Amino acid sequence: MSVETGLPGLLARPLAGAEPQPRPAGRWAGRARTAASGLKGFILPALLLAAWEGASRAGFFAPHLMPAPSAVLRTVVELWQSGELIGHITVTLERVLFGFVTGTLAATVLGAVTGYSRLWRELLDPLLQALRNIPSIAWVPLFILWLGIFEASKVTLIAVGVFFPVYLNLMSGIQGVDRKLVEVGRAYRLTGWHLIRRVLLPATLPAYVVGLRSGLGLGWMFVVAAEYMGASQGLGYLLVDGQMTGRPQQIIAAIILFALFGKATDMLLAAVGRRLVAWQDVARPAEAA
Repeated sequence: MSVETGLPGLLARPLAGAEPQPRPAGRWAGRARTAASGLKGFILPALLLAAWEGASRAGFFAPHLMPAPSAVLRTVVELWQSGELIGHITVTLERVLFGFVTGTLAATVLGAVTGYSRLWRELLDPLLQALRNIPSIAWVPLFILWLGIFEASKVTLIAVGVFFPVYLNLMSGIQGVDRKLVEVGRAYRLTGWHLIRRVLLPATLPAYVVGLRSGLGLGWMFVVAAEYMGASQGLGYLLVDGQMTGRPQQIIAAIILFALFGKATDMLLAAVGRRLVAWQDVARPAEAA
């Protein structure tokens, strides 16, 4: 059998009837499509804001209960001009950052240990799964008793919220690694750390990134509960202050700022995650249709 009729020859020749693949678009064209796709996400919020403003001006909503978006915007501008808003935003971002890093580090260590070792999974996972079902607000009095009402208790509460999604996704990702990949790695004489680095880590990374994004989202939810714990600064404090002083426009402004900064940080983490798993050859929705 000649080389051309053997397996290498078959792999070298294109399949009959196969169309040549189009060249990938230029870098700038790809970025333009990504930007256009991202702008589509602003269409529905813009329409909702326009409808909300129109309904408020028409008198469908009571101003003292549901102020118009223009009134909310004026409140944000006033807080910004006074210099108060930047302080609240900075404090909340710092709390979320420290809580996210702390919770992620703990979840990464325990998720890797329980996912890789059956013994440690049987020892630790039942307890952690039980703790996962405790509502966030239930931790507040205990953390205040242990850590006081200052930053340590707030960061710890946020870290608890971040911990469980990251831990669960990492442990499940390690357990879900295809056995054939491990067997191939062992066939190439990979053991110990080399097997983890070359096989388990890349196979687990997509699930880990999803866990990080879920943990970050819960971190933003838990920071509200954390800033109810005697805080004098932060977006959560603005919520409480707006409630105590009867200013719904301030409450809504704080809620919108939570949504904006939560979305911005999630987009940043998603962009980093896409770079980490750029080696994946996955089907896009248009290709799968």
